[in-house]
Amino acid sequence: MTVKVLHPGLLTTIQDLGRYGSQKYGVIVGGAMDSYSLRAANLLVGNKENEGALEITLFGTALLFEADQVIAITGGDLQAVIDDKKAATWRPILVRKGSILQFKSAINGCRAYVAFAGGIAVPEIMGSKSTYLRAGIGGYKGRALKKEDVIDFAEMNELSQSIFAKLEKVECDPTWSVNFTKLVNLQQAQTIRVIRGSEFDRFDENSKRSLFQKSFRLTTQADRMGYRIEGPQLSLERKFELLSEGVTFGTIQVPPNGNPIVLMADRQTTGGYPKIGQIISADLSSMGQLQPNAVIHFKEISYEEAEKELLAKEKIIDEIKVGIRFKILYG
Repeated sequence: MTVKVLHPGLLTTIQDLGRYGSQKYGVIVGGAMDSYSLRAANLLVGNKENEGALEITLFGTALLFEADQVIAITGGDLQAVIDDKKAATWRPILVRKGSILQFKSAINGCRAYVAFAGGIAVPEIMGSKSTYLRAGIGGYKGRALKKEDVIDFAEMNELSQSIFAKLEKVECDPTWSVNFTKLVNLQQAQTIRVIRGSEFDRFDENSKRSLFQKSFRLTTQADRMGYRIEGPQLSLERKFELLSEGVTFGTIQVPPNGNPIVLMADRQTTGGYPKIGQIISADLSSMGQLQPNAVIHFKEISYEEAEKELLAKEKIIDEIKVGIRFKILYG
């Protein structure tokens, strides 16, 4: 079974949950900008959570299905249509051979995810199917999708086959869907929770207050590697030399110009700018869905609160997993 790319859109890549274990060699983790949406999409079609899926950015992607296939569309609302009819999202849907799935433009959120029953048949590089664009590895030939590319699917597992059979039998989409609102926020004015960075105390008092009391705006200089944001200028109490050290998804660095940079999925492995904050893991997917000009308010929370929020999100994922299996097998 295959799907053909009629139009690649702004940026469409194959992503999973990332490439772990190689940062010591300078190889980034990468992976989905919104991991919760990717995980949910895979669960909805019966895949493992870490299977590769398409990450579609903002607008324009069009795909021709050359065989019947079960898919799930999650993440931002990019006005997905199948044969010019609004496509159901956050639920498994059966797409017939010859149908065209198209994403028009983003209404809410920035990135949509499309998972295919069985997963995408591309090689794993260092244990991951994720596309690392700057190194040209992973995904589809190490690059973003182009017009005329053909994507092959792997063999469906037992659960995926059950989902396919059930949808084919009833000849309509399920009436149920996943409630994603507690997993990821698609609004373009958000409160993003952070813990203090390792150099937080080296910033002057005004900067420390401003980080949590003032608003920031996401600029157009935003991609999978990092977001440049504008707002009150953040300044060190006194200049000092900082050796490069490890950074991660959600690290908030402050370069000499005082405008923070938020490191995203394709961040480098080390950084030399002072780190004023770290976005909590539970809010990274919401951060990954922000469009340019979005308004951000940072809120400080404790390590204990951050851990509690992450466990709550993981509980939601577990509930989704159980609920999908129940709906498919017994619903």
